This record gives sequence, C-alpha cells and structure tokens, in this order.
Amino acid sequence: MPEVMFAGPDGRLEGRYHHSSEPNAPLALVLHPHPLHGGTMNNRITYAMYREFEKMGFSVMRYNSRGVGRSQGRYDGGIGEISDAAAALDWMQMVNPNARGLWIAGYSFGAFVGMQLLMRRPEITGWISVAPPANHYDFGFLAPCPCGGLMIAGDADELVPELAVHKLVDKLNTQKGVEVDYRVFKGADHIFASHADEVAAALEDHVSTVMNRRALALAAD
Repeated sequence: MPEVMFAGPDGRLEGRYHHSSEPNAPLALVLHPHPLHGGTMNNRITYAMYREFEKMGFSVMRYNSRGVGRSQGRYDGGIGEISDAAAALDWMQMVNPNARGLWIAGYSFGAFVGMQLLMRRPEITGWISVAPPANHYDFGFLAPCPCGGLMIAGDADELVPELAVHKLVDKLNTQKGVEVDYRVFKGADHIFASHADEVAAALEDHVSTVMNRRALALAAD
C-alpha cells in the first residue's frame, strides 16, 4: 500500500493508496473518525474497510484529513474536511479516469463527511456509514439522498445511541428509490473494538450484492 501525498485545499495531504490490478476497477474512498479525538487513517475500522475493498479488487484510498499525521493545515470543524475528501476523490479519479463505479465509506465523523460528499458528487454509486453521529450532526441535508447504502450501528454505542441511527435510517427509507441496508451489531460500542471483522464482512456482503444486482440489470437491458 504505497504512501501518496496529494494537493489538498489547505496544503498537502497524506494517504495510502492501493491500485487494483484489474483494468478500470471501481474506486473506494475511506474516511477516518474525528481528528480531535484521535481519528486517523490508521484507525482499526478505517483500515479494516480499506483492506476489504482492496481484497474485492477495488482501487482504494484512505488518507489523513488536514492537521492529522503528515497532512498540512488544521482542523476546520468539518467544512474543510469535506473539501479534503473532495480533493482525495479528485486525485483518485485523475489516476483512474475510466473506473467502473465509486464508493464512499466512513466511520463516525468520517461517515458524516462521506455523506456530505455524497450530496456533492453525483458520480458516487454507493456508500457505507459506520456509527454515523446522527445525534451530533443534522443529517437533514440528505434530502433527497441520491442512492441507498449500508449503515451500521452498535447496540451498546455510548456516544451515538442506536435509536438515533435508527431514526435516520427510517427517514432515509421513506425517500423514493432509496433503500438503506441497516445492520445493528450486538454488543458493539462506538469503538467497535472487537467487531472490525464483522464490519469488513458486512461491507463485502453489501457491496457484492449491490454490484451483482447492477451487473444483472445491465445484462438484462
């Protein structure tokens, strides 16, 4: 997984990027938790999602947002971090101009940033949100949400109560054409410390199902 440095809106950003051996492979961008609470691209859940996309044949990147690790700049309350995510996406698309699809995966604060990016980039074809902080941020901007995705919560999450995530899922599922695959992990707290493999397995199951369904639909046309 080679280290990359790429231009962000507030200085250079540090990332790890795996380039698939498959021609025109789909892309995945993985976003880490809150930088002021120790969130980095090396977070266990962030890394687990990155590795799962790599195993599935994706070209995939995880990166440190501004002020984290060797990334330049300083924390910007979420606004600048959304711009950092867009810059990471730009870099991947420049390297992979003919990619078959694009997925965004975020954990905690990274899930909020990922969903903001989803609303700004119509080329995104799927998303994964692990423990989205639905009780800390207003997710009302997801109206309408452009596509369905996978949302994961822990029933023992002390920072983001499962009920708050459930309410968000219910709201999204009322939107026309949107279907959220919602999975609650028994015994998982906000850290998901012993559930990284479960998160990776859920990601693989959801992404494979969606991509196979799309391939069948294309074949039927």
